[in-house]
Amino acid sequence: MSDDLTLAATTPPRGAPRARRLLPKRSSVASLLVLLALALVWEGAKALFGISDQKLPHLLAIFGEFGTRTRGGAGPVLAVAMFENAVVTFGEALFGFALGGLLGCTLAVVFASSRLLERGLLPFVVGSQTVPILAIAPMVVVGLGRLGAPDLLSKAVVAAYLTFFPVTIGMLRGLRSVPPDALSLMRSYAASAGQTFWKLRLPAALPYLFTSLKVAATASVIGAIVAELPAGSKNGIGVTILNATQYYNSRPPVLYAAVLVAGAIGLLFYGIVALAERLIIRERKAE
Repeated sequence: MSDDLTLAATTPPRGAPRARRLLPKRSSVASLLVLLALALVWEGAKALFGISDQKLPHLLAIFGEFGTRTRGGAGPVLAVAMFENAVVTFGEALFGFALGGLLGCTLAVVFASSRLLERGLLPFVVGSQTVPILAIAPMVVVGLGRLGAPDLLSKAVVAAYLTFFPVTIGMLRGLRSVPPDALSLMRSYAASAGQTFWKLRLPAALPYLFTSLKVAATASVIGAIVAELPAGSKNGIGVTILNATQYYNSRPPVLYAAVLVAGAIGLLFYGIVALAERLIIRERKAE
């Protein structure tokens, strides 16, 4: 009976699977149309208002910059250098995403189990997000570095700082979304707290959890990039953006190219989480 409750809590209405299969195609076409509109607005603004290439380079100049060589012609092409730095940033964001997700889920389970702890600790969780990340990142990176922590860990902690909050709120809301009648039925079957959690609360919380994980995925990339700015980091998209800003007057398209790569990392991370959501939800529906 508890398995029936699990499916009832997580299974969408009839017709939803077909709509979900059609959604990716429609969203892809819509995304392409939006990109085309942005490109037209970009180039149209340059032509209409006479914006110089120094302030707003042409799109072809930005994408063409990926084929130029770095270090005055002695280094690899910019596309290779960007890819290497993107891998570093992605690793930091992934580590921070795992730390923040684990912390957020743990806090959500604790808050769902105890109203007293929720009332006492949740205000501090919310208040932690009011502190600017630019003020926290140097303290965390430099402080952990002086304690001998690996460079990857210190930057992952900054990424986790932005990640744990949406996971905590989303997971907590999901755990509280179970209908009271379903909980009463589980108690009537003498189900333990663990059985109620695994068979009822967790399946009901999965849609909320994955929604918050999508938000956390992009936030972890932002945290990793910000963590790369202080303390003389050598690799990462954050370092590339900082260097491109310093040499903006000589090569303006490089900064725009670095921003595009940073956005691509966030989209990739979001896509991975969305794919995991589809696979896990589909597997639970099959069960």
